[in-house]
Formats: sequence, structure tokens, C-alpha cells
Amino acid sequence: MFKFIYYLLALGLYLLTIPYLLFKSRSKKYSVAIPSKFFLSNNPPFEENKIWFHSCSQGETTALKPIFDELNNEDINLSVITNTGFAQGLKMTKNIRYLPFEIFLPFWVTKQKVLLVMEAELWYMLFLTAFNKGTKTVLINARINDKSYQTYKRYSFFYKQLFKYVGKIFAQSQTDKIRLESLGAKNIEVIGNIKLASLPKTTKEFIKPDGIIITAGSTHKNEEEIILDAWDKKQGKLFLVPRHPERFDEVFALVDNQYKNSKVSYHRYSQKNNFDSDIVIIDVMGELINIYAISDVVILGGGFIKTAGGHNPIEPAFFNNTIISGEVIFNQKSLFECVNDYYLIKNDELKTYLDDIENLQKSSLGQAGTVEPILKYIKDI
Repeated sequence: MFKFIYYLLALGLYLLTIPYLLFKSRSKKYSVAIPSKFFLSNNPPFEENKIWFHSCSQGETTALKPIFDELNNEDINLSVITNTGFAQGLKMTKNIRYLPFEIFLPFWVTKQKVLLVMEAELWYMLFLTAFNKGTKTVLINARINDKSYQTYKRYSFFYKQLFKYVGKIFAQSQTDKIRLESLGAKNIEVIGNIKLASLPKTTKEFIKPDGIIITAGSTHKNEEEIILDAWDKKQGKLFLVPRHPERFDEVFALVDNQYKNSKVSYHRYSQKNNFDSDIVIIDVMGELINIYAISDVVILGGGFIKTAGGHNPIEPAFFNNTIISGEVIFNQKSLFECVNDYYLIKNDELKTYLDDIENLQKSSLGQAGTVEPILKYIKDI
């Protein structure tokens, strides 16, 4: 009865939103995703009896890479929800689809060896249909944060139904295990956060200059102006690391125009290979990890403009930098959830935070995980 009612409600919602979906599909951003997910346009079912992974966005899809690297790519199917997840998935496998809306799943899902679903992608018809087709069903990197737990409990009757069709769960923490069990989940193993399974590694060891080091990492056009307007040499040395190498000259010219008649010293790293100036433009590739290792504060680029959607906070958090980012982190939300103590601020607040550097909390990572138990489970099937 529950399955029947749920399907009718999903069908009713779908019929009501068709005009809106048709309208949104006219935009370039959704011109592929909406027809694929809601009208099955160019979105055929997967080949059968493979290892099917499902994730939502870019961060969750990226976290699957260490698992993919240990498997035969020909054996992998991957479904996603978002455009960014699809773009990332294309870099990892050719067998990728947008997951259709739930009403289509009973007719779209094919029998696979196993279905592994990332984190909170708890689609009832996905698990139900896969289970009924004879596919082993697994929830990986499962988590329920403090804020969401009350909502989960409010709809516990629904999750008790859903977890009937989840055969195995790999959870991030003991707290997550307890919360999942309270919602009816079973067969739970705690393995940590798999997004932290591959931690950053330096390629060389720089000698840290005296004083506070502020690194503006992976900055985009217009972000350097925001940072330079907020920065003062009394706050510490500033390392500017543009995201794109074609902007090295542009960023140096920006600094030169602002400080050429001042007491602020600056240079391009490639010209001196040292950090002796007040501002150093890092105009070489592949050094950002090594720079984070000697930094105290990281102003993370990509979050102060509307288009980039933030950048990876795992690397600076690994080195216990204080992380300051703009509020626009839609591409990196799942990775920020792996970090303790960071600051998301408005663009005009940056100077206030930099003036108060000594009182800001250092960032750190959550519980690092391992993909080995997941790989063993897959190989034992």
C-alpha cells in the first residue's frame, strides 16, 4: 500500500510541474539535464550486471574516484543528479547517466551486481526498484548532520520504509550509525568519511617566512581586487595564487598598478623563487599544496563571485589553515561539510576578518575514511 500511495503522489507532483519543467528546459543550463531526468531524452537504461554508483553533485562524484581507480572502468555505471556531477563523472567514466525522476525508475532500472549510493541520496523508488530487480543495495559515506536529524526523525515513518530495501550501509561516524539505526537502518559499518580517503601530499618543502602568511588560493577575475582592497601589510605577507595561468600577467599588473608608488614590496615568484616581499604573485603551476603547508590563513578563491561556486577546502584544512571563503560555494558544499571551523563571509567583510586574524579559529578536517571496506564488499559479490 505504501509503495502504491508513494508512486501516485510522485506521479501527481510530476504532472503538476510539467509546465515549469518545460519552461526551465529552455535555458542553456538545464537544456540537457531536465529532458534527461524528466522526459528520458537521450537517457537509455544502463547495461545490466555492472557496478552501479549513484551520486549527486561534483564533490560526491569526485569522492568516488579512489574506488573507480581500483575497478575496471568497463564494469562501472554512474548516475548523477546535477550538471556539475555529470561534468565530473565524464572525467571518470563514459558510462554515465542523469538519474531519472522516480516515476520512471521502475521501467528504467536494470538489474546490476550492486548499487552503491552516496550519502543522502535517499530516493525511495531507486532502492525499491533495484532491490526488486535482484540488485544488492548499499548506502556509502552515509551521514546525518545535527541540523538534518530533526527533519529525518519527523519523517521517520518514510525512512523506515526506505531502509527495508538497503542491504548494507557504510557510515561516516558512530553518531551517524546511531542516528541511522533510529530510523530503521541495519547492517551498518563505520569507516569514516571517504571524501578524506585521499589526503593532500606536498611535493617539496618550503621554508616558512617569519610572520603570518595569508594565501589567496585559486582566485578568479575580480576576486584579487576584493582581496587587495581588504589587505594591509600589517596583517601579514600576502601570496596571490591565480586559478588560471593565463591570468598571471593580469594579476601582476593589478598589483603593480596599486602599489608601484608605495612602500609595499612585491614580485613574481618565478623571477626570484623566494617569498621575501610583502606580496608574492605565485605565477607557477603545481605549488599551491606546498604553499598551503607554510600558510596561516587561506582566502579561498571562487567563493566571492557568482560563477565559480567555490573551491576545495580540504587542502588548506589539512594543513590547519584558517579558511575564509565567500558565500558562493554551491559546487563545494559537500566538501565544506568535511571541515571544522571555517568562515563564509560577504565580500565587504573581508577586511574586518583579516584585521582580526589572530582571533580566528584554525580549520581542521573531520574523521578521515578508507575505501578499502567498500572495495572488499564489491569484490566479494
